[in-house]
Amino acid sequence: MTATIDPAVLHEVALTEGEYARIVELLGREPNHVELGIFGAMWSEHCSYKTSKPLLRNFPTAGPGVLQGPGENAGAVDVGDGWAVVFKIESHNHPSAIEPHAGAATGVGGILRDVFTMGAFPIAALNSLRFGPLDQARNRHLFNGVVAGIGDYGNCFGVPTVGGEIYFEDCYTENPVVNAMAVGLIRKDRLTRARAEGEGNLVMLVGADTGRDGIHGATFASVELDAGSEARRPAVQVGNPFLEKLLMEACMQLIDKDLVVGMQDLGAAGLTSSARPPTMPNTWCRGCSGQTLTHDPHPMQRAGSTTGCREGGSARPASRALSRAAALRLSSSERRLRYQPSSSSDGRP
Repeated sequence: MTATIDPAVLHEVALTEGEYARIVELLGREPNHVELGIFGAMWSEHCSYKTSKPLLRNFPTAGPGVLQGPGENAGAVDVGDGWAVVFKIESHNHPSAIEPHAGAATGVGGILRDVFTMGAFPIAALNSLRFGPLDQARNRHLFNGVVAGIGDYGNCFGVPTVGGEIYFEDCYTENPVVNAMAVGLIRKDRLTRARAEGEGNLVMLVGADTGRDGIHGATFASVELDAGSEARRPAVQVGNPFLEKLLMEACMQLIDKDLVVGMQDLGAAGLTSSARPPTMPNTWCRGCSGQTLTHDPHPMQRAGSTTGCREGGSARPASRALSRAAALRLSSSERRLRYQPSSSSDGRP
């Protein structure tokens, strides 16, 4: 099937013509606007690691002490005496390049959620940073903003930054590397995974009210930075560490009371990635038979805003952004909740 599409439409969702042809081949037809947005998010560098995956596969991921390898919110290692360390590292390079404080801060927020959705209590943050020489004003701006963003979010959340590294080279001018890491502690028999089974259950999606920030947050990672990148500032999420602290405490209580079957952080692609079919890997719905999503009840920051319009029209009404139970999935047999926490923006708990 020969497929043609406006290059500007593909640019919006950061897909190549070759990738679009592959989508048409897989579907047996041309995708609609919503489907194209979903593919753009899921095939982004941020979600699919399509460039780095061949390199990452060279690292060992299994061993006697490994309790959880790739495929979950975070990794977990047995450290003895019934305890496990949970850890996650993630890059926030593009967001930090155009909005250094918010870009770095929300990188910290994301990995903290990845840790406590595994049931672990975050105890420390670390970072690995690269910038251009500080004799250039732009690099100093990026450096000051990133360092402040990392520290501010951790301080407000209540987790200390205990270590890090930093290097300066010309190649990082205008395009810094911002790797943030979080570490948590948990009894190994209390690990919570992003897995759910059964039918007729309800999903609870919780966090801050949905706003206009974070639009195209996932697909932005696939775009090469240039003179027009400043226009993508809305792709950077506005974080709320105080609300996320409350969210973490709520998650810990749910786990302590044995109310949670599975938890999944909503990342840059929001519901597009976290609620995808159970036959696909890295989804909280592994093991279930699918689900029905209702977008209309989602609390919005501004009256008149619509849901289901983010990530190029895909199902992203609450990427790290809901303040109440938008959808609740409650098992009538087990009476336990499957809980999807998310946090950000200027929402209310």
